Amino acid sequence: MRSKVYFAGARAQSRQTSLLNETGKLFKEAGFDKIMKEDDLVAIKLHFGEGGNTRFIRPIYVRQIVEQVKKMKAKPFLTDANTLYRGKRKNAVDHLNTAISNGFSYATIGAPIIIADGLKGKSFSEVRIDKKHIKSAKISNEIYYADALIAVTHFKGHEGTGMAGSMKNLGMGAASPAGKQVMHAGVLPSVNRNVCIGCARCKKWCPAEAITIENKKSFIHSEKCIGCMECVTVCPTGAISIMWNESTRNLQEKMVEYVCAVLENKQDKAGFFSFIMDVTPDCDCCSWSDVSIVP
Repeated sequence: MRSKVYFAGARAQSRQTSLLNETGKLFKEAGFDKIMKEDDLVAIKLHFGEGGNTRFIRPIYVRQIVEQVKKMKAKPFLTDANTLYRGKRKNAVDHLNTAISNGFSYATIGAPIIIADGLKGKSFSEVRIDKKHIKSAKISNEIYYADALIAVTHFKGHEGTGMAGSMKNLGMGAASPAGKQVMHAGVLPSVNRNVCIGCARCKKWCPAEAITIENKKSFIHSEKCIGCMECVTVCPTGAISIMWNESTRNLQEKMVEYVCAVLENKQDKAGFFSFIMDVTPDCDCCSWSDVSIVP
């Protein structure tokens, strides 16, 4: 059965019609109060933004959701899992520091931050789903064991899926790094040697050490590549691109299957907020933000 979708516009002529106020109204109207009970530990799954990114969800909106959860006498916490690629969210220490730098803290949000898969991404549960691609999914423990789940998603563009919304936030975002690697496997980038300037930025950021510089040009060793697409993201000239073939469809199908795993023990205990604002061409995983294509 299709879910009912509730919408609030971003236009406002008064405090009563501001998006902050509308967020609280949506929480009640969409029945989020029904997915939790008193003392439930409620995981608010969001993306804190990579260090240097400026278009992630503004903390003040997240606080509105936290306050609504507290009114239900439940116990909210903010969470996300560590990344597969190198950056400022690859381990829990860096991840927490990045979240705080981007404005997410107990002081600003009113809820603690718990990194979902532990110090180095090793804290996860195997969830059996027996789907087309994924038989057993690696779901971050703090999301798996939460009593209820609210996915708070920034809708934006994405290098591997075209656009990224709730499916990406939960499917890829709730997986441990090992689960992320399984989803990315088979998605291979290609280097246009005529455009490559040999800056080696891709080599620096590659978590699999699959890139070398040969004759002043980047060379990707496909047998080592894990398909994380970090090289595509950081290349300053656009010399590296994804080979758009069946493998990218598989990536998206695997992601949807991972969503099934995330929700496997959250029947009637999950809700979804999507903010379609500050829509950028690239993911919030980037360490920069381009001009928004939608305000």
